[in-house]
Amino acid sequence: MSINTVVLDSDGLSAWIAQDRKVTAMIKVFHRRGAELVVGANTVVEVMHARVSLNRLDRLLSRTRVETATEESAKAAARLLKATGLHGQKYAVDATVAEMALRQPGPVMMVTSDLDDMARLCGGRIRLLSV
Repeated sequence: MSINTVVLDSDGLSAWIAQDRKVTAMIKVFHRRGAELVVGANTVVEVMHARVSLNRLDRLLSRTRVETATEESAKAAARLLKATGLHGQKYAVDATVAEMALRQPGPVMMVTSDLDDMARLCGGRIRLLSV
């Protein structure tokens, strides 16, 4: 399977930080195949908690492209929410991750634990891999 971009949502990034064997192995495979790793700036904030090593996070982020949130991306994420009938805080960051994934060079794979909501937000245009 050819993948150009791998997007990590908060659970994907958290699993990588925690050195989850499945996620780490998958990232190595995609990296060897030339896929670019991408995370959203909001995702970086979302994964932070007391047990996260900032040094490890910085090391992992040096191997990824961190996409910033802009006014245009926020409006596009809001349109995704409106189109899917989702709303509120529960879906806000998911919508920004989905919007960012939809802008990446395809084919795109997203590593997530939220398959149902991401499938709705991405409309089947992004391949989803469960954490």
